[in-house]
Amino acid sequence: MVVLVERLAGRDLPPHGLLEPVRAQRGLEGGGVGHASSLRDIPGPAPRPRRGPPDPAHPGQKTSLKRHRHRCRNPCRQVASSPGSGRRPPGRPDAMRDPWPRQGDGWSMPPALPIRRARGSLPGAAGRTGADTGGAPRPRGEDHPMQRRTLLPGLAALPWAAAAIPAARGQPAAGPGWAPDRPIRMLVGFAAGGSTDTTARIVAQALTPALGQSVVVETRSGAGGNVASEAGARATPDGYTLVMGSMGTHAVNQSLYRSLPFDVARDFTPISLVALSHCLLVVHPSVPARSVAELLALARAKPGSLNAGTGGSGSSQHFALALFEHEAGVRFTQVHYRGGAPAMADLVSGRVELVFAPVVESLQQVRAGQIRPLGITRQERSPQLPDLPTIRETVPSYGFQSWLGVFAPAGTPAPVVERISTAIQAAMREPAMRSRMTELGYEPVGSTAEEFAGFQQAEIRRAAELVRISGATVE
Repeated sequence: MVVLVERLAGRDLPPHGLLEPVRAQRGLEGGGVGHASSLRDIPGPAPRPRRGPPDPAHPGQKTSLKRHRHRCRNPCRQVASSPGSGRRPPGRPDAMRDPWPRQGDGWSMPPALPIRRARGSLPGAAGRTGADTGGAPRPRGEDHPMQRRTLLPGLAALPWAAAAIPAARGQPAAGPGWAPDRPIRMLVGFAAGGSTDTTARIVAQALTPALGQSVVVETRSGAGGNVASEAGARATPDGYTLVMGSMGTHAVNQSLYRSLPFDVARDFTPISLVALSHCLLVVHPSVPARSVAELLALARAKPGSLNAGTGGSGSSQHFALALFEHEAGVRFTQVHYRGGAPAMADLVSGRVELVFAPVVESLQQVRAGQIRPLGITRQERSPQLPDLPTIRETVPSYGFQSWLGVFAPAGTPAPVVERISTAIQAAMREPAMRSRMTELGYEPVGSTAEEFAGFQQAEIRRAAELVRISGATVE
């Protein structure tokens, strides 16, 4: 049309009817939107566009080729009036009018551009007819191939989405063959370098390759180990927080402290009993006794004349001493220190005469000849000191042991507990591990979770009796 106008603009034009055949052929009867209805509407020669066709809504103005292509490819987004009216939409005087008249329920398009369906519509949707879709209406209930391709993957994902709901709600989710995907921390309630910390690091080193993730020991000392125990009880039960517990933290403290912010049985899940620990009855070289029987005779001859050091009221050394006094019928002067190291230092220096010291903390001084061992608290003789008799050989009713075990927060999934417990059991069966634990004075165990749970219940009852016998208190 533009070319025709340009050719006729500079000539003597015939009457107005000359354009009627052209108008009828092009479908411009009544004045198409954006087109002149007669030659009188033509102001003069129209300039030739350089970048694209003229804007139909604003004759005489140029439009970019990019915008022209956008309008041709997206005609459904253009605002149009009724066919042949030549009017702009009400309230939108600046809106572009449609360059093509409407036909039926759809928009007529140039033959080179296919019809684009409205956004969100699908073939066979409700309200569409055969004229809309280019065929007969799809029977009710018949699925379109695209609908099936979209629906089936969603149905397949439903079980995975259901499994993710507990984790989204903050609940642990673990299936068979649990495998951790990030490092695991192991809480220790006593100072670094002590017997509990040393054992925890040995166990963590063995668990790292077995679980495929690093097991990091985290020390939180204080309040007789209750600081670490409380942190473990409040941790998320997902297997990524463990606690290296002991007889003191998970048996004695329940009776020793008037109130605890946790319950040693209800708020923890036992995983595995790692090892048993025993004490040596050692004396300063100045003490004339060279056996348990001679020490008892000396104590009975001068009641209270011998000073016995402990690691503090309520410590394993205190309970071993108090039980020995109770079963043997003797009395010593108890001297409580803040930890086993100060008590051992005063024993070596001669400020106290005897101490019930853990094997792991006293074996080095024994081998150096700084102190003299008289007996051991275990049921059988120690592999490290086979010539050292047990106290039980002199006092048959006596027997004392401490222990270390791994706990998890209550509610930890069974597959997680089983995986960690199995790894600890396997580690404790390794000859290299058993040899290392034995050298430190431990008796390696490696029990199942069920066995450890029953053992802990018995130890809680025994600890209550020890607290009563010893009269232990905490400040």
